Amino acid sequence: MVASSVLGFPRIGANREVKKAVEAYWAGKISADELTKAAADVKKASWTSLKERGVELIPSGDFTLYDHILDHSAAFNVIPKRYLGHNLSPLDVYFAMGRGRQADGVDVPASEMKKWFDSNYHFVVPEFSEETVFKLNFNKAVEEYNEAKAHGINTRPVVVGPITFLALGKAAKEAKPGFEPISLLHKILPVYKQLLADLKAAGAEWVQVDEPILVLDSAQYYDKQFTLAYSELAPVAPKIMLTTYYGRLDSNLSFVSKLPVAGLHIDLDRASGQLDEVIAAVKPTSIVLSLGLVSGRNIWKTDLEGAIKQGEKAIAALGQDRVVAASSSSLLHTPVTLAAEKVLTAEQKDWLSFALEKAAEISVLASVLSGSQDAKVLEALEANKISIAKRRAFERNSDDAVRKRVASVTPDMFERKSPFSVRKEVQQNHLHLPKFPTTTIGSFPQTKEIRAARAKLTKKEITEAEYEKFIEKEIETVVRFQEQCGLDLLVHGEPERNDMVQYFGERLNGFVFTQNGWVQSYGSRYVRPPIVVSDVSRPSPMTIRWSSFAQSLTNLPMKGMLTGPVTILNWSFPRADISREMQCMQLALALRDEVIDLEKAGIKAVQVDEPALREGLPLRKVDWEPYLNWALPSFKLATAGVSDALQTHSHFCYSDFDDIFPSIQALDADVISIEASKSDMKLLKTFKQYGYSNQIGPGVYDIHSPRVPSEQEIKDRIAAMLEILPDSLLFINPDCGLKTRGWKETEASLANLVAAARWARQTYA
Repeated sequence: MVASSVLGFPRIGANREVKKAVEAYWAGKISADELTKAAADVKKASWTSLKERGVELIPSGDFTLYDHILDHSAAFNVIPKRYLGHNLSPLDVYFAMGRGRQADGVDVPASEMKKWFDSNYHFVVPEFSEETVFKLNFNKAVEEYNEAKAHGINTRPVVVGPITFLALGKAAKEAKPGFEPISLLHKILPVYKQLLADLKAAGAEWVQVDEPILVLDSAQYYDKQFTLAYSELAPVAPKIMLTTYYGRLDSNLSFVSKLPVAGLHIDLDRASGQLDEVIAAVKPTSIVLSLGLVSGRNIWKTDLEGAIKQGEKAIAALGQDRVVAASSSSLLHTPVTLAAEKVLTAEQKDWLSFALEKAAEISVLASVLSGSQDAKVLEALEANKISIAKRRAFERNSDDAVRKRVASVTPDMFERKSPFSVRKEVQQNHLHLPKFPTTTIGSFPQTKEIRAARAKLTKKEITEAEYEKFIEKEIETVVRFQEQCGLDLLVHGEPERNDMVQYFGERLNGFVFTQNGWVQSYGSRYVRPPIVVSDVSRPSPMTIRWSSFAQSLTNLPMKGMLTGPVTILNWSFPRADISREMQCMQLALALRDEVIDLEKAGIKAVQVDEPALREGLPLRKVDWEPYLNWALPSFKLATAGVSDALQTHSHFCYSDFDDIFPSIQALDADVISIEASKSDMKLLKTFKQYGYSNQIGPGVYDIHSPRVPSEQEIKDRIAAMLEILPDSLLFINPDCGLKTRGWKETEASLANLVAAARWARQTYA
């Protein structure tokens, strides 16, 4: 029989219970015990829901209050010294690592955060050195396995694999030059052996060991480490399902297929072409092959007929007992369920499948592949066939005007009228900014009053005119604060915006939206990604009203704020029927119109943010060029239709941008702002390696932490920057937008930023 499996489930709760509980704990409104109870309720609901939908291999151990890699670090004692010795509880140490802490005499910054492979999920980067002492502070896998068992649910525990854990980490400051975290493998394996042996003793038959590093080029250098690790772990562990996702194994398959594991999971959503090669490699072995047939990354209903053909191919070679029907990856990237969606039309809902619906699809697939003739299974299969046919019919309808406009784009539309050296002088005369100009990334705190006003408008408890008056007052407050604080290039604060992607999607043709389609981005930060369902165009201006109003309040220059085409695409659920390139070009043309209209409205600078540019980069280097060949031109198409006088900005954050820094240069934005402080200014090495000809603002403090940076901290960072960057190019700004911060910490942090910039003007005059 073919088993059904889900690799992981959303950790947020159907009604965002985890966010509410975690933030209540941070605010001192509930106790640690109450937080634990809220988490237990969500876990129970998730396990029960999966069981009810017929999933046999249900994951446990994948739940987290903040981040699963942070959980693993805390469990394995990978806790930097700066978080110890403050008389904090283990839970508060954990949260301090994730978000920093500045209270009760404790002042520690947050750990570095990065994007999880090519997704919009962020993980907290582990820090290692020769001094790292691994030990099992707690066995989360066993605890949650037993927790589920107490509810009558047998699960397959999930554990982050040793190679992935070490390879995704970084050398701590105290590490010696040249130190590589993978060198600690011999030290960490005994702890893994203890964890896995305890799981086996607890009764776990299988354990899912996640090694997504295997879909990267770098894994080829770890072949000996994989062989060593799994040769030691397999004898003491439950049956190991070695799990890969987000890409293909490629040449790494040559050593993976020889590992002493009981099962191997592959992602057939992102890499369907690897199936034949993997089947051939595992056929001579006894390895059970888990097939990622249902996407863990998108929200489209699975074409079950196509998935069945892939499953049948594996069964023909291996037999039913050696095949598992599974999600391609954890379902953490999808909303919990369609059941709560009341605004989507019946037709739109029929196109979609969220986490619980995907679990049901997996169950149907396993039943069909097992030869089931159950009437309900056959009925579900027929309903799916009809649904897929209707969606394909809808997809054949296109907006000819949009398609023709994309086809008519000419090469000159991708380039500014003059080179940066000319534009810089024109812009200086236009903007009159001082040396080391100060600015923010765009958003200011979204207070409960702002959220309440937006909710009242949605519920029609206030009129559109009343709402606009409220927004005008909020914008004026932000403008007056920036003037008083002493910032040089102002923003309107974005009080009218719910999310940097959703806001634009709601004003473009071609998108639909959910009410409760929340997906975790990091910690307690959740987003509701828009869904691209048809060709994209701009029916009317999207931001002119508020940027123009803000500019009318001040003589200082105002910066218009837009989200770039690549980021809108990557942070939405895109169409599956046409290329990402076509979708991105449509978005670029819509944004091009907006940028041109902002300049016509008197706005002197426009920021088009592309934080997802690096995130969207394919995992295999051989695939980079085709992606960059449309991603970079899309940004340039959006920003190049203006005069030399308009200063274009773009923002990037929380990814390894050193990989593609020459590509960022090629965007030809007049100013880029980029995350630097949270990653210990390591990006400065990249500037030193490549140089940078245009203006740049490496972030001088981390906005994802509630702590306020001191003026001296910011001065030190500016000084470090000026050892590498020409003083004529440096902007001073935070790491990212201030939407999630409170006003008190925002005011204090920006006051220190402005004071540090004034110091720099005097010191480097």
